[in-house]
Amino acid sequence: MIPEEDRPASWLRGYGGIEADIRKMREFADRLQAEVERNYAPHLSYIAEDMTAKVPNPADAFIELVDFLRAHHETQQATADLVWGVGGVTGHLAAAAGTVAEQYSGSDAFSSARVADVERALAAPGPIAPTAPPPVLGDPTGPESGPVVLP
Repeated sequence: MIPEEDRPASWLRGYGGIEADIRKMREFADRLQAEVERNYAPHLSYIAEDMTAKVPNPADAFIELVDFLRAHHETQQATADLVWGVGGVTGHLAAAAGTVAEQYSGSDAFSSARVADVERALAAPGPIAPTAPPPVLGDPTGPESGPVVLP
């Protein structure tokens, strides 16, 4: 009897199994990791340089500009955090695919990996840290930027 965790979802039970080519999974893991290392991580320094460009202090009488720059800063910092996180998370996904591929490498070409094995591989600690921490962007409306420019 197949354990409940390895059965397909109830709405999918009549469709049959999903096959995974273990050799292709290993190839996917290797290519994904190489893509991050060769074509993603090297460009982060250029992105950081563009994002950390100094923005002049706004005039405090122009409330709309101050509010816009504050919202812009928060959005830009959140974007930087996400962009820098993609490399590490993608590396973790590649490592999990590699782990599952290694675990099933001795079986036949098409094997059904257990759901618990895939979840365990994704939950395992792996190369999540990006190559460099995301830049901390200066807030042009914050106190560390000095006094607000008067009109």
